Amino acid sequence: MAKKKLTKSQQRQIKANHDKKLRSKVGSKLDKVQWQDDELGVTQNGTVISRFGQHADVEGEDGIVYRCNLRRSISSLVCGDKVLWRLGKETQHSIRGIIEAVHVRDSVLSRPDVYDGVKPIAANISQILIVSSLLPAFNSDIIDRYLVAAEQTGITPVIVLNKTDLFSELHQNERDEIEQQLEIYKDIGYHVLYGSSQTNEGIGEIKGQLSQHVSIFVGQSGVGKSTLVNALMPDLGVITKEVSQNSGLGQHTTTVARLYHFDDGGDLIDSPGIREFGLWHLTPEQVFNGFREFEQFQGLCKFRDCKHQTDPGCALTSASEQDVHPKRLASFNRIIASLGDNKLTSRFND
Repeated sequence: MAKKKLTKSQQRQIKANHDKKLRSKVGSKLDKVQWQDDELGVTQNGTVISRFGQHADVEGEDGIVYRCNLRRSISSLVCGDKVLWRLGKETQHSIRGIIEAVHVRDSVLSRPDVYDGVKPIAANISQILIVSSLLPAFNSDIIDRYLVAAEQTGITPVIVLNKTDLFSELHQNERDEIEQQLEIYKDIGYHVLYGSSQTNEGIGEIKGQLSQHVSIFVGQSGVGKSTLVNALMPDLGVITKEVSQNSGLGQHTTTVARLYHFDDGGDLIDSPGIREFGLWHLTPEQVFNGFREFEQFQGLCKFRDCKHQTDPGCALTSASEQDVHPKRLASFNRIIASLGDNKLTSRFND
């Protein structure tokens, strides 16, 4: 008799249980690495270069990276965190020290996760580079989602159009549409950069933008974030993968967020790619505030519960195209509709 095929939900649950057991085994081993006070050196400052489950790589004041365990009192730790840590006098199971406390974050970028709620991605960032490209496809809706997320954090967003060497392969109307969309962002006040790792076009300008900042690249998988990192930091040799010819979607390359230093100043956090940046955790009011050009119309609609669609007396729909572009208003309404369609929304907004 043939075995009954497991549903996708059952397969996910089995994998989750397996991963939980694996983490438990690894975690129990690492938990044993608990030095006595006289086995540790003095407390010093450090920066989390990368986080791996129950331990993290910390860059010490000497510029050397040490793998450290975490005190159980630390509830959240992400790439970019500033920490207090102590070096063990002896290495135990490849662990060199222990993180004792996390400094207050200047900023934190988070995203909603189906299983973990709102999940921090990286900390102490000063600018977000939103990377889009001509392949797999230019998607302004995803750019708008990242812009909303960035506006919520107060972190400066910069838009980067990658793979500009492919412009010549597009039809003229496609090129015009992309340029018109980018002009909309420029008119709003967003900084837009262009780059190609194939021709090195714009790489110098992007590197200049990164100088003296702690930056993070975000965007769909396949837009070339890791390829850009290779072009900006060729000595690193970050692994890249081609866009899948079957699905047209990018293949994930970076599996763990990691912080890199530029020789000329500035840091870059390379984070795992995600194909959709959900905004389930935001309220409609927060999404409204994420469209910076809407600010001047705050509270001017005739009705307080205005949906900004066909409502009479809506300040947004009656605004001039110069003040509110129809494409941005349409994107806003699509995001609002996605909040209502997603059953997880109530989980974040209760």
